[in-house]
Amino acid sequence: MERYINTLVGIVAIMIPVAAVLAVLDIKKAQLEHEAAPSGFTRISDLDRELLCMTRNIYYEAAREPAEGKIAVAQVVMNRVAHPDFPKTPCDVIHQRTSFSRGPVCQFTWLCDGSVERNRIRQDLWQESERAAKKVLLEGFRLPSLERALFYHADYVNPNWRQVRVATIGRHIFYEPRQREDRI
Repeated sequence: MERYINTLVGIVAIMIPVAAVLAVLDIKKAQLEHEAAPSGFTRISDLDRELLCMTRNIYYEAAREPAEGKIAVAQVVMNRVAHPDFPKTPCDVIHQRTSFSRGPVCQFTWLCDGSVERNRIRQDLWQESERAAKKVLLEGFRLPSLERALFYHADYVNPNWRQVRVATIGRHIFYEPRQREDRI
């Protein structure tokens, strides 16, 4: 009987620390699932969603651009997120539409021009786009020359924007808003 009690005490003694560890792990898991993620995201799953949006945008806007061009496209999105005139998440910025007299216009061409349906994804270019998205979204990497850039377009179009041209990277031309005193 004494041996049985000693065995039971030993099992209970082992079970208590295991239970305590499991309880801590459950707490940590719950914290991770609801933990604030970088850049004001509310959960890790939100961060995953934003990373996918950013990767898709980089891919369809700049897949064949150099690494700096991919970073630049992502940075414009993040610059807009930080700007009071734009939505507050990368996905919302990317999917924002502007209304003109001729109807809604996508901020990023690939969302309206059928690129997604027409083009098969090249894994190597997707991976490069994802690396750029992670660098900007998760690591906060920025190109100093694009600190205030909110707009860009391909070099083969001329939208006649009244913005300040700040850089040309690959096939894209980047702009920042004019200062208020410049608008007078």
